[in-house]
Amino acid sequence: MANLRGLVTRVFCVLAVSVVPVATVSAKVSAEEAAKLGDTLTPVGAIKKGNDEGSIPEWNPWPQKGDLSGQDLTAENFPDTIGKLLEEEPKTVLTKDNYSEHADKLTKGHQALFELYPDYRMQVYPTHRNVGYPEEVYKYSKTNATTSYMDGCNDCVRDAEFGFPFPIPKNGVEVMWNHRLRWRGEHVERNNDQAIVQQSGSKQVTKLVENVKFPYTLLGGEHQRIDDKDDIMIYYQSETTSPPRNAGQYLLAWEHVGYRSAWLYNPGLRRVRRAPNVQYDNPYEGTDGQQFYDQVDMYNGAMDRYDYKLVGKKEMLIPYNNYAINQPDLEYEADLLGDKHLNQDLMRYELHRVWVVDATLRDGTSHQFKRRTFYIDEDGWNIVAVDCYDNRDDLWKFQEAANTHLTTGQFVGGAPELIYDLQSGLYFATAMINEGKPNDFSVAYDDQYFSAQALKRRTSR
Repeated sequence: MANLRGLVTRVFCVLAVSVVPVATVSAKVSAEEAAKLGDTLTPVGAIKKGNDEGSIPEWNPWPQKGDLSGQDLTAENFPDTIGKLLEEEPKTVLTKDNYSEHADKLTKGHQALFELYPDYRMQVYPTHRNVGYPEEVYKYSKTNATTSYMDGCNDCVRDAEFGFPFPIPKNGVEVMWNHRLRWRGEHVERNNDQAIVQQSGSKQVTKLVENVKFPYTLLGGEHQRIDDKDDIMIYYQSETTSPPRNAGQYLLAWEHVGYRSAWLYNPGLRRVRRAPNVQYDNPYEGTDGQQFYDQVDMYNGAMDRYDYKLVGKKEMLIPYNNYAINQPDLEYEADLLGDKHLNQDLMRYELHRVWVVDATLRDGTSHQFKRRTFYIDEDGWNIVAVDCYDNRDDLWKFQEAANTHLTTGQFVGGAPELIYDLQSGLYFATAMINEGKPNDFSVAYDDQYFSAQALKRRTSR
């Protein structure tokens, strides 16, 4: 088996304009409740034990292999973990003929895909709760449980440091913040390949190079503590390298806690300009409108346009341990991208507990999605699926992340991520990593690298 490419999820904040006053105030949990972390709960707040039926096992994280910025995981080097998963056979296969027997454990989006495409299938494998994080994440998450709080609005997280801010969440906003602030390493240079697959099956591939710094999770005590809306959680820059008509475009973003600063460079205009529209449901550059800015990393950015209801936890069949689909000997057009949907023979699904959060558009605001339902893995705190509804309350788009745990860095993210347009029949794939060079987690960027002035110098050469 060839080397498995690394991955890190790209996520960045969106400008937070307070349209309607929000009374989101959360209380810190007591020391007695926080003591459950590492006891009946995992150090990041999941239920440690399995379910009564035994179909979900007890949490059993894989140990870290190599240093946090080391070479990516390979099946040959780690036969006791990835190697064993790749040898497993599905327990069952869901098809259009039998999926209704499992409907209570399927997202609305998955059910819609079964109805739309007769050949759509889901291979369900044994469940492995192998997701673990560095010890520093555990330490700070326990501290955050008794210190972090929401100060009156959906973007007003305060007194959070390095780890998950709300490992024992009390509302939907806190769950969403755990996704946004999860550990993804310190720095990365990654190649992110994207594709639009039309109804006809024709495919258009775009390639990006992304440079990212995560000030919130810098190791060695160098991290950014969150106390104010101006604090920066993420620095992000992307360069489009192909196709030729889009090559040379740059996006620069600073993800503040409460808003976003962004700049775009278009080689046709030959200037760096402020980009206030890099937010919400505006189309991401180069995606032909198939991905909104706030769909990157499944969801990112300002949360002031929705009310978030915590529905609770539910056992669901979700993408998990998707190592097979990320093998570098696979080709996008030949192996991954089917004419109507991703090659489901390469996807792996497992039964896991997820947090379910319903987001409903707030009166007086606007968005092309009137409603969204988010499914968040309890062990990784990352969003694994989203049902997206239009303004007529019809299911419009479905997002799915091929969830993967990279043990060398103990990162969790989706590679690839899919956006299915259930009304038009086309789909969009992003965060594909098979044909690009391996991600580099050993890079280190200073803050100046992400300045608008530095971008002007790079684009003037």
